[in-house]
Amino acid sequence: MPPKFDPNAITYVYIRATGGEVGAASSLAPKIGPLGLSPKKIGDDIAKATGKDWKGLRVTVKLTVQNRKATVSVVPSAGALVIRALKEPVRDRKKEKDIKHDGNLSLDDVYEVAREMRARSCARLFSGTVKEILGTCYSVGCTVDRKHPSEVQKMIDDGEIVCPDA
Repeated sequence: MPPKFDPNAITYVYIRATGGEVGAASSLAPKIGPLGLSPKKIGDDIAKATGKDWKGLRVTVKLTVQNRKATVSVVPSAGALVIRALKEPVRDRKKEKDIKHDGNLSLDDVYEVAREMRARSCARLFSGTVKEILGTCYSVGCTVDRKHPSEVQKMIDDGEIVCPDA
């Protein structure tokens, strides 16, 4: 017989989901079924929480489960924040594949994303976090102030661009 369910225990479950879309209940069931939650209801909650800000983007969702009640919070990745900062129109995932994100970000947009990611960054200084975000811009495929992100990283290293403290 399984152990008695503790109503005060808090369990965290991390799930990658597409914003604004109800994921397949079959993919949620193995993770949240043992906690006594309905996968269909949790899928609807995730779609509601990610609907307005993260529509069409893949984001990590943190489910905090206590006493068979789940609260949904979005934990955005650097890539999702950069793509959101590009302000691209919402696309249909099923119809359009291999999207090129070739927009342009201002350095202030990069600073804003870096401030949001600062708590989860491995860098000691804020300029290091900015360079992490510039690396994400490079992998996404966008430019920063009409320059290649690696050029901007080199300018930060050389002292031509001075990053703010935070």
